[in-house]
Amino acid sequence: MAQLIDGKAVAARVRAEVKAEVERLKKERGLVPGLAVVRVGEDPASKVYVTGKKKAAEEVGFNSWEHHHDASITQEALLEVVRKLNDDPAVHGILVQLPLPKHIDADAIISAVKPEKDADGFHPLNAGNLLLGRPATRACTPYGIMRLLEEIGCDPAGKRAVVVGRSNIVGKPMALMLLQKNATVTIAHSKSDVRREVQDADIVVVAVGVAELVKGEWIKPGAVVIDVGMNRKPDGKLVGDVEFAKASERAGYITPVPGGVGPMTIAMLIRNTLEAAERGVK
Repeated sequence: MAQLIDGKAVAARVRAEVKAEVERLKKERGLVPGLAVVRVGEDPASKVYVTGKKKAAEEVGFNSWEHHHDASITQEALLEVVRKLNDDPAVHGILVQLPLPKHIDADAIISAVKPEKDADGFHPLNAGNLLLGRPATRACTPYGIMRLLEEIGCDPAGKRAVVVGRSNIVGKPMALMLLQKNATVTIAHSKSDVRREVQDADIVVVAVGVAELVKGEWIKPGAVVIDVGMNRKPDGKLVGDVEFAKASERAGYITPVPGGVGPMTIAMLIRNTLEAAERGVK
């Protein structure tokens, strides 16, 4: 039976580490890291996420601000909000909560954030530096997954890793981070034979948003299974992208849904903001 990877517990450790660093920064440099979150409209999920991010920021001793705007805001007005935050020396991390309304070009807004203040790790410059193996702010979810692997003592070097999903937010950066750690990486997607790819993998990361797409019987005995998905079934039950019960019978380690990857995303957002403050972002 697989051991559960407790994302809540690991995220709490990350926040405790950040809090200790914040106290040191305040004492030695009189510096308080600042995180600004930009939210547009009344998307219920976005509201929940932003509340969680603000709570985590305040818990570790950050200054935090939420800039909430009506869904009718123009693209130029939103760009001006971002420009002001770029120029504010008290702000070290900027997060633009997605999704944005359809009349707003999300890529243009994300690209307008100063790369060094990009708390989410989505800016093209940060994505490009990750590809090139240069220092970069890392996308929070895959960054959190790498920490989970570290916590269970899983060194990806020489292992076969399969990432199911090719999004810019999780799949692609996840594959690059595993590659940096010397895994042999395959990206599977909607046109792949997912079963064939998964069944020989030592590390499986699934991020597609399809309930129980990856069947438990496909999992290689002893594999590490990281489930990024969160889907609500017709009966209201939350499930991941992996068939959890059957996968647990074969895997060595597995993340639960909820309580696995989710808490790590916010924890690494906080870590990214701290690192920006330490670099002396103006």
